[in-house]
Amino acid sequence: MIGIDIVSIKRIAAAKARHGDLFLHKFLNPSEIELAKSDETLAGFWAAKEAISKALGCGIGAEFGFGDATIYKDNKGAPKIKFNTETLYKFNIKNTSLSITHDGGFAIAAVIIERY
Repeated sequence: MIGIDIVSIKRIAAAKARHGDLFLHKFLNPSEIELAKSDETLAGFWAAKEAISKALGCGIGAEFGFGDATIYKDNKGAPKIKFNTETLYKFNIKNTSLSITHDGGFAIAAVIIERY
């Protein structure tokens, strides 16, 4: 399954300016907040979580929430996805790939999820 999302970096920056830490904690866990040092990275993480939900075929809601997956970076700095155990088994997730980029005021994420 494939999921793609695009988001305006200004939109994420404005939400962060308006709501501060409450906004960050709405869609990121503490380790993700530590990684996200710029508005571009925050927007990329937002797009990644939305793309994950699309690849799962359910969107953000009752079946999958922002806290059900964590974005982290491997030792080469590439973004990776870690699912909580319940989500991993509920969706029969075998393997994932994530790509995040930002340019021209937008952040884009693409996710591929392979299921058993």
